[in-house]
Amino acid sequence: MTARILDGRRVADALLDELKVRVDARVAAGRSRPGLAVVLVGSDPASAVYVRNKRRAAEKVGIEAFDYDLPAGTSEAQILALIDRLNADPKIHGILVQLPLPGIPDASGLIRRIDPRKDVDGFHPENVGHLALRQFGLRPCTPRGIMTLLAHTDRPVRGRNATIVGVSNHVGRPMALELLIAGCTVTSCHKFTPREVLEARVRDADILVVAVGRPGIVPGEWVKPGAVVIDVGINRLDDGRLVGDVGYEAAAQQASWITPVPGGVGPMTVATLMQNTLEAAAAAQTFT
Repeated sequence: MTARILDGRRVADALLDELKVRVDARVAAGRSRPGLAVVLVGSDPASAVYVRNKRRAAEKVGIEAFDYDLPAGTSEAQILALIDRLNADPKIHGILVQLPLPGIPDASGLIRRIDPRKDVDGFHPENVGHLALRQFGLRPCTPRGIMTLLAHTDRPVRGRNATIVGVSNHVGRPMALELLIAGCTVTSCHKFTPREVLEARVRDADILVVAVGRPGIVPGEWVKPGAVVIDVGINRLDDGRLVGDVGYEAAAQQASWITPVPGGVGPMTVATLMQNTLEAAAAAQTFT
C-alpha cells in the first residue's frame, strides 16, 4: 500500500476561498470587516515567518490585520496593557499573540488576559473548557484544522482507535478532546509512556497524530496498515531538510493517508485561525 497525500495546502486554500466569500458577503451586508490584531514580540526568524503567513492569509480572505511589532525587550506588563486595549477595541474581533515570547517563558497569564471571545488561537482556558464540555466555540486552531483534514479522507473517524503522541496544551490535549467528541477511542502517549507501550499503541491506531517536535520519534514501520497519519512535527535537520516526527518513507508504505512535512498541518493551522476570526466577528454582531 502506498499512502495518498493529505495535502494541507490544497485543503487550506479551499477553506480560505470559502472564507473570502463569507467575508465579502458580510461586508456587502453593511457589517464591519473582521479585524485581527497580530502581536509579534522580537525578531525570531521562525516567528516572523509564521506571522507573515498569517498576515497574508488575512489579506487573502479580506480580514483586516492590525500589526503590533514590539521590540524583544517589551515587558509582560506592557503586553498585558496592549491586550487590554485590544480587548476594548470594537474594530478588533481576534487577538493573536505569537508564541514563544522572548524573555517570557510562561505566557499563560497573557493568554488568560485575552477576552475569550477574541481568543482566535483557542488557547484561553475558557475556550478549552467549552471544548471539553462539547460546546464548540473558538477551538484551538491546529486540532480543529486536523479535524478538517480528516474530513477530506475516505476513512471513517467515528468508532476508530486514535493515538496521539504528545500532550501539549495547544495540540495534544485539545486534539484528544476533538477526537473523543468525534467518537474515537483515544490514547494519549507522552514522555512517561514506555517505548514498548508507545509502539503497541501506534500499531493499534487507525488515526495517528504525532506532535512532539522530535524527528523520527515514531518509526514509520510501526504504522498500522491503512492508518491515517497526521504528522504535526516540523524539524530542521543539520543538512537543512525539514522533516516531521514520523519516519515518512516507511510510514507512506503503510498508511492510507499521510500529511507531508511541510505542507500538511501548518497551512491548516493558519486557515483555521482565519475561520475562528470570522466566527468571532460573527458572534460579536458588530456593525459599522
